[in-house]
Amino acid sequence: MDVPLWLALLVVGVLGVKLVRPPWWLIAVLLLGGYLLADSLLAPVIDSTVK
Repeated sequence: MDVPLWLALLVVGVLGVKLVRPPWWLIAVLLLGGYLLADSLLAPVIDSTVK
C-alpha cells in the first residue's frame, strides 16, 4: 500500500496536535520557520544533512 507523503504528514500532525496539545503559536512558528528555511540559502545545507 502506497501512502502519499502529504497524507502521512497530515495524519501525524493531526495526531500530534490532539495528543500533545502544543500551543497554537508554537505550531504557527514551526510551520512558518520551516517554510522560510526551505526557501533560504540554508536549504541545500539542510537537504544534504537530512539525506
